[in-house]
Amino acid sequence: MASVDVTVRGGGIFGLSVAWACARRGARVRLIETGRIGGGCTGGLVGALAPHAPEAWNPLKQFQFEALKLAPGWWQAVAQAGGKDPGYLRSGRLQPLADEAAVAAARDRVAAAAQFWGDFADWQVVPATGAAWEPVSPSGWLVRDTLTARLSPRGAAAALEAALRAHGAEIVLGEGEEAGTVVHATGLAGLNELSAAFGRKLGAGVKGQALRLRFDARDQPQVFAAGTFAVPHADGTVAIGSTAENTWTTDGPDEQLDAVLARAVAMMPVLAGAEVLERWAGVRPRAKTRGPVLGAWPGRAGHFIANGGFKIGFGVAPKVGEVLADLVLDGRETGIPEAMRIEALLA
Repeated sequence: MASVDVTVRGGGIFGLSVAWACARRGARVRLIETGRIGGGCTGGLVGALAPHAPEAWNPLKQFQFEALKLAPGWWQAVAQAGGKDPGYLRSGRLQPLADEAAVAAARDRVAAAAQFWGDFADWQVVPATGAAWEPVSPSGWLVRDTLTARLSPRGAAAALEAALRAHGAEIVLGEGEEAGTVVHATGLAGLNELSAAFGRKLGAGVKGQALRLRFDARDQPQVFAAGTFAVPHADGTVAIGSTAENTWTTDGPDEQLDAVLARAVAMMPVLAGAEVLERWAGVRPRAKTRGPVLGAWPGRAGHFIANGGFKIGFGVAPKVGEVLADLVLDGRETGIPEAMRIEALLA
């Protein structure tokens, strides 16, 4: 590459998405990853692109909704550019309702979904049918939404890498030289770097664990209950997750996954006895604001930040990529909510 317009540090989902959005607009991009592309928490299993409940609407929920609306065409363009499938499917989601109070609350959200989601997606309260791929519902009722989607985390990272290479981006594994504008999308290491730069703790890592089961439900909706996801994938597996641990004694998978699996089977008895193909653990970056942190690095001209994906990184990635490209290439920051700006984190 003769010259570089944008250097992106970090080959996780935010770094890859920002690099792709810039390259797609014609920028000359260099991506530097000191480990491996799609490593860290980007290399996980679950891949649930799930919205927040359509109530108490706020800028973060609006940002996430816009990202989920953007996702179908965005991931299709990634797949077409590089020839690799990210495993995206707008599969929807089922959630059991515990009692009549939960049913009433869910019904109250039907109108809110119509208001905030418009014609793009529905939030429905439907009777349980007893189908095999359906969660146990004590009340006999379920929420079914049509906004939720899924993708393969590893497949999405590989698809973005292939799309970047097809667009002539330079990918450097190991140490690389920065040139042009620099975007820092280095996850937990980046949060620690920010904390050191500003002299106070601005975020931390939260460990998550998940499993992958051999069970073919590839076109079925994902299921969520009691903090546990069951997400069918196109390869004939179901991802089960996850934990959220602020302290831990080992970086790898541990006995807590047994409890996660037990909750999943209680929720979805059809999964009983399914072969466990993989146990995974990783550390996700969570900023103190609990949402993404996007914007110019204060005091470092030409340097920008994309961090704090935590549990919603894949879900908001298309929007993160586009608003950072707006900012880095065109100087426009109108798409970044105040609550996501670095100034909010520092405040």
